[in-house]
Amino acid sequence: MTFQSPAYLFLLLLLVPVIGWYIWEIRKADASLQISSTHTLRRQSKTARIYLLHIPFVLRIATIILLSVALARPQLTNSWKSESTEGIDIMMALDISGTMQAEDLRPNRLEAAKNVATEFIISRPNDNIGLVVFAGESFCQCPLTTDHAVLVNLFKSVKFGMIEDGTAIGLGLANAVNRMKDSPTKSKVVILLTDGSNNRGDIDPQTAAEIANTFGIRVYAVGVGSYGQARVPVQTPVGVQYMMMDSEFDEGTLRNIAHTTGGEYFRATDNRSLQQIYEQIDQMEKTKIRVREYSKRTENFQPYLLAALICLFLEILLRYFFLRTISN
Repeated sequence: MTFQSPAYLFLLLLLVPVIGWYIWEIRKADASLQISSTHTLRRQSKTARIYLLHIPFVLRIATIILLSVALARPQLTNSWKSESTEGIDIMMALDISGTMQAEDLRPNRLEAAKNVATEFIISRPNDNIGLVVFAGESFCQCPLTTDHAVLVNLFKSVKFGMIEDGTAIGLGLANAVNRMKDSPTKSKVVILLTDGSNNRGDIDPQTAAEIANTFGIRVYAVGVGSYGQARVPVQTPVGVQYMMMDSEFDEGTLRNIAHTTGGEYFRATDNRSLQQIYEQIDQMEKTKIRVREYSKRTENFQPYLLAALICLFLEILLRYFFLRTISN
């Protein structure tokens, strides 16, 4: 409940001098009478008038309070809001080539990328998100969808060896662009994550970037890998052996892709930096929410005014009829 004219509530301050005056009058009106004994008076029962003596003053105080509240015009407020959400199309292009088994990220680059991407997906319930994987070739693991539970399950099923090894960055990007180019959504984004240099596929990465730019699709390119060397498991006839690999890839191409499409390039050297990159992208690509608020107010002073009139009527009834006094 709110008040249209709350200044009238200051009238309640008048109660302080009114109550003080009443107490003073009662003390001043006390009379004394000398008698030989009060034994007889003690056996006399008090009449109802004695108990009702202060009721008129209480009713007057209640009248002042209720009138002050009524003058302040209390109002009942009903408010509600209408939200409309405009999601973003996000296609994730994930490199699943053999070098993504490097263990400079824990437990390896691919699993770290999957874990962080899964958290990113869960945090954006209003967006259409899909997944394209690539190595020597590329295919769509999941088209754009708002059913993120299905998408997360498909993400978890991604593993090495699903497709021929290699790094077809241009083909992976082009596949992601093709999956979202006809979407009516205004904001379209590709998150391209890789740790290699383009060495397979029929589409050049720069050509794919220009196609993305034509359709208004921004690309955030993420290069994965620490500086220096990283340990990579290799399958041999005698079992899995580990070898050291130089953690180098074509950062220039990834920068050009991001620049051409109006996106940004990031370098993830460990799990924490990879998580921070996705947090940055999450902040830059916020879902648009339009909110319209409505408010309806209803006057509610009538009950207080009616109660004040009732209290005033009862005071008059008691003071001038039931508790009437005779003065000289």
